Amino acid sequence: MAQTAVYLMPGLGAGPKIFKYLKWSDDFQVNYLHWIKPLSETESLEQYTHRLLQQVKHEQPVLLGVSFGGIIIQEMSKQIKVKKLIIVSSIKNHQELPPFYQIAQKTRLYKLFPAKILQNIDWFEKIAPPSRFKRKMQFYQNFIEMSDPMYIRWAIKQVLFWKQTQKLTNFIHIIGEKDPIFPAKYIKDPKIVVPNGRHDMIISQSYWFNRYISDRL
Repeated sequence: MAQTAVYLMPGLGAGPKIFKYLKWSDDFQVNYLHWIKPLSETESLEQYTHRLLQQVKHEQPVLLGVSFGGIIIQEMSKQIKVKKLIIVSSIKNHQELPPFYQIAQKTRLYKLFPAKILQNIDWFEKIAPPSRFKRKMQFYQNFIEMSDPMYIRWAIKQVLFWKQTQKLTNFIHIIGEKDPIFPAKYIKDPKIVVPNGRHDMIISQSYWFNRYISDRL
């Protein structure tokens, strides 16, 4: 039996390391997608995704995307045929954004986000007091692959101003019960809610994915 090609798209700025705890059976050929730098801060999401698709070498693959990567794979599915979409810790359309994001969009508050945090954790440590949050930032720095400030600004803007009008078919939407970035209460059905899952559950609760994902494909 031929293997099913699966492509994994990490979250904002992250690399394939976030998937290192996932286990796949021999029925699947796992491939990793990598972020590329936008041509400019005004590059459209459609154009960016078209360039990113050069990394996809199989017809009708399964696409799994985390957080911003979940938005990216939905945009990919508008340009190629896919077998299934697996949206993790993300949203299906802009209507699922929590109210704060809508405020940030209208007030342009997102422009104040210090992109330098992801570029240089040492800079963040100088201004942040010792805390659990600081330790988590140090931990997640190990998973960061793309920290270019222009990319960070571009990506945040794409999330806030994303306008999804196409109705999805043949997809699985997985959200964490305690996700602070995209709270489950704003995510419309159909969805699968992971008990106690947070935004990083692809790492912290990989055992859940190892138990359920393959069966659903």
